[in-house]
Amino acid sequence: MMVGKRHPRQGGQSGRAAVPLYGFQPPVGTPYGLEVSTVEDFFAEHDDWPWNPPRPGRATFHYLIAVTEGVLRHDVDHVTRTVAPGQWLWVRPGHTQCRHPPGAARGPFLLFEPDILTPGTARLLAPFTAHEAPAVLSPHPDDAAWLHQTALQLLDEHRALGLRPLDMHRALRRSLLESLLLRLANAPGAAPTGTTASTGRGDTYWRLVDALELHFRELHRAADYAELLGCSVRTLSRAARDATGKGVRELIDERRLLEARRLLGHARWDARAVAAHLGFTDPANFGRFFRDRTGTTPAAFAARDVTTDP
Repeated sequence: MMVGKRHPRQGGQSGRAAVPLYGFQPPVGTPYGLEVSTVEDFFAEHDDWPWNPPRPGRATFHYLIAVTEGVLRHDVDHVTRTVAPGQWLWVRPGHTQCRHPPGAARGPFLLFEPDILTPGTARLLAPFTAHEAPAVLSPHPDDAAWLHQTALQLLDEHRALGLRPLDMHRALRRSLLESLLLRLANAPGAAPTGTTASTGRGDTYWRLVDALELHFRELHRAADYAELLGCSVRTLSRAARDATGKGVRELIDERRLLEARRLLGHARWDARAVAAHLGFTDPANFGRFFRDRTGTTPAAFAARDVTTDP
């Protein structure tokens, strides 16, 4: 089997608020860090996980799908995205996602860990791998055919395991992947507004963004992230303020608030489930947190969102 099943990193949770985090686990014998398949093959080989029945989950790796035929529907952060032929779906690590049956959708399907990218390429791509970057991309017309062919070459090389020395095989896969991502970054609106690739202290900020996306549910202090990234709180705070003008705690609170809005709105979770999902031990504390930042209660926000939906 070309694509291995992923396994949740956290267990023992039940109920609506539990959204498992899946780690990257390729089949035995597959070079680590990258798997390449097609939408049709992936679903055929994994009809029992984790979308049958469909349920939300998160992953520590990237999902990148090029749709060449049909229409693909995929929930990203509790919003259903529709991906038409010629478009790409890019789900970053940490995003809550839920699959829909692929139907007639066809196209290359890439799964890769952040660490497979070389440091220089990772810096260049930082704005495009960020949490805020769009999930659906429409490549520039001049790039579309090249991207499709490169994805097919990557699929061909992935399937060529054993035909050349392993180090050459891995280098070719990485080179093709990085070339594809750098060209895909040329797509209009591929990066969040106002972001640019950065170095130095900016590297610390982008590492914080990645860590925050994976851990904002359970880690809520600047010191937690400083320890996780191996730097001081002062260094982390400077990096955050240089990049955004905001402190680390403010960024943490903003990410938790964004998730709360999504769950109360599009996903229709109740306040108690959202509170548990975001690490609040007391729903009343979550209510105060939400009200102080939005001027309304979670229940009132959810009711307003329902009335304004088309």
